[in-house]
Amino acid sequence: ISGVDDDHVFISSGENVHLPCNNALHDCRSTTWIYNRFSHLAAVELIILGEKKKDTESHERLSLGSDCSLNIKNITKEDYGYYTCQQWTGVNRDQKQGDDARVYLHVLQVSSSSSQTEISAGSSVSLSCQLYSYSSAGVSCDDLIKSERIDLLWVNQAGDKLKISDSRYQISAPGHCIITLTTTLLNEDDNREWRCEVTQGDQLKTSVTYTVKISAQDKTTTAVNPVHITNPKNPSTTKSPQTK
Repeated sequence: ISGVDDDHVFISSGENVHLPCNNALHDCRSTTWIYNRFSHLAAVELIILGEKKKDTESHERLSLGSDCSLNIKNITKEDYGYYTCQQWTGVNRDQKQGDDARVYLHVLQVSSSSSQTEISAGSSVSLSCQLYSYSSAGVSCDDLIKSERIDLLWVNQAGDKLKISDSRYQISAPGHCIITLTTTLLNEDDNREWRCEVTQGDQLKTSVTYTVKISAQDKTTTAVNPVHITNPKNPSTTKSPQTK
């Protein structure tokens, strides 16, 4: 699916990400970053010889680090794909130096079946957790999941995996890259958290926590924006503050 030296970065939507350039030279004016989401589409140039292209959709969210890394603010699911760092040298900067350094960016997002901010207690709600990953000809997100020992799972606020055998929850996984939690909200669900996690082997890569708040007056539940929880050992991510 990818080379041995390629980097894989897992991030939750709404966070900021730092993509390393492992073939960087001392002068970032040699650095070009290009992006591709699908193998059958042409690559998009984001940074050319150290300067941002102004006509790209993500222009305002991009910046080049002092180490030639690519920084992207407020990640969305549209940012998933693979990013390539190249170095161009020579008198006219027309000679490519070294091998391409590729970074695969995988984006995790949770969406709710309800578009309302207030959901009555007793109502059923479905939380869909999906991992967006680069796909090429004959290689899908599901293939990546299986080959790289990556798992998606829902856990409660104690960190225990939610099981299909629990009568309160219905867990369905129509594909390896999507898992849905359906439950009927109770009054005692005040401040209860459900968290979707992405793990690789025994290592947590990233996660999104969904929290509900129940009003004491009208006994309704207010959906709170997902809180992005990431592995503290992963230097490529930053936490977003919880919405109050």
